[in-house]
Amino acid sequence: MSSGFIMSPFNLETCARANILALEPYRCARDDYKDDGTNILLDANENACGPSLTPSAVEAASTGSGVEIDFLGLHRYPDPHQRDLKQLLCNLRNTHVHTDKSITPDNLFVGVGSDEAIDALLRCFCVPGKDRILVCPPTYGMYSVSAQVNDVGLVKVPLLPAPKFGLDVAKIQDALSTEQNVKMAYFCSPGNPTGSVLAKDDIKRILEHRTWNGIVVVDEAYVDFAPEGASLAEWVAEWPNLVVMQTLSKAFGMAGIRLGAAFAAAPVARLLNSLKAPYNISSPTSALASYVVSDAGLAVMRKNKERLVRQRERLLQELPKIKGVGRLRGGTESNFLLFEMLNAEGKPDNTVALAVYETLAENRGVVVRFRGKEHGCLGCLRITVGTEEEVTRFLQAIEQVLADVNGSKAKAPADEAKREAEANRVV
Repeated sequence: MSSGFIMSPFNLETCARANILALEPYRCARDDYKDDGTNILLDANENACGPSLTPSAVEAASTGSGVEIDFLGLHRYPDPHQRDLKQLLCNLRNTHVHTDKSITPDNLFVGVGSDEAIDALLRCFCVPGKDRILVCPPTYGMYSVSAQVNDVGLVKVPLLPAPKFGLDVAKIQDALSTEQNVKMAYFCSPGNPTGSVLAKDDIKRILEHRTWNGIVVVDEAYVDFAPEGASLAEWVAEWPNLVVMQTLSKAFGMAGIRLGAAFAAAPVARLLNSLKAPYNISSPTSALASYVVSDAGLAVMRKNKERLVRQRERLLQELPKIKGVGRLRGGTESNFLLFEMLNAEGKPDNTVALAVYETLAENRGVVVRFRGKEHGCLGCLRITVGTEEEVTRFLQAIEQVLADVNGSKAKAPADEAKREAEANRVV
């Protein structure tokens, strides 16, 4: 260092928050296996049929003349309130299956994917270093990641055993009665990686807890793949302590615009909107989101959903016929399935599952997700439902890969445990 500079006393280890220093780096779907244009990506539960845009809308948007995107207005900040978009979301979810009441834009927070809502709820209700949230593994990993970022502790009450993967209401009720400083309970329905819709009555029993002062959060990212009427979004009109999160990333095929929503009682939604960044939803995102929840966009979404449901049924029929594929270990109410991989003795095996996962990706260009370290998911791979062509290629590849893996006499590598943990840590 030149003599003109004085050594700074800066020390990252003592300057940064201890809980942030302890974070494991976030690992997303494409960290291990990139999209090179030839891979079959059945790992991130995206919509393989594409966005809920008509061909004419795609062409118009590409030429700057459609989907109501005001390109010449991009020098202005976007609408900070997004009430028109919120009303379209309310129109979609006011089914009156669960209540005669209607929700309005006052019941909504919109953010950058569901992840912003997850984080906003933690910042709104949990005191760092003191409060905790309840989660039910196996479940979506971002609840734990966001809790650690916010220095919020975890209380874990596992789901009931596979294949039901329902809420263990008695143990959850007990935890909410006896554990200190639990402010929220995060439930995923349909679950990830379970694919199972949680029973409405189970959620109701937790909402009715006699002593617990906290928020029940139901994450419905995959609800549009579940039976009609499954969404509880409109139920927030009945429960002051219920929040329902949704996203356009799954059934709507709009993962690239990062648009999520939290439905809540108006006082809760007001708090969430008060703490968000002023202009968190960009103008193009708002325009595209508004289009896909319009009548034209919904028609495309429903058509694509039908295509995916047909392929989901095909996987349910064909996978059990393949030697080395075990039991379905979850539900069928999402755009993915959770299946066991069996060893040569016919038992679910993480070593086999990891080898199949790695070989599919590295040798066959087919990327799925290893979930074998999750509670109740021994030997499991989570397989996103793809297009007809993608499913055909996947079925051919997994049959050959399983035969090769189980036919070899190779022992598990010395770093097997580390590799399993790393593969499982992908959120």
